[in-house]
Amino acid sequence: MSDALHCYRCGASLAALTLPLGRLDECPDCHVELHVCRMCVYFDPSVSKQCREDDAEEVKEKARANFCDWFKPNPAAHDPRFKQAEARARDQLGALFGEADGAQDDDDGTANPAEDLFR
Repeated sequence: MSDALHCYRCGASLAALTLPLGRLDECPDCHVELHVCRMCVYFDPSVSKQCREDDAEEVKEKARANFCDWFKPNPAAHDPRFKQAEARARDQLGALFGEADGAQDDDDGTANPAEDLFR
């Protein structure tokens, strides 16, 4: 089953990891923790406490490693829409601060107007 698992965040294959996933196991590509609610078959944002397991204790941080005994990895946890949304948000932040192309200075060598606020 481990060859069917993919990181919930980046979609990288988790075939190299052994099951059951340990509490501190990380994605080999993006290094997020994997024993998290977002990676579990019981995770459902549309229900109370975002968990379909009634007996599970509530976990506040759904993307942080936890000790939940009900954890079961979900092969369909990766949703590419989240990665696309993250990329759009980063692009919007870059455009807001004048760093859409990753450059800190304008083409003429002057600093961005936002930089002047901190001088």
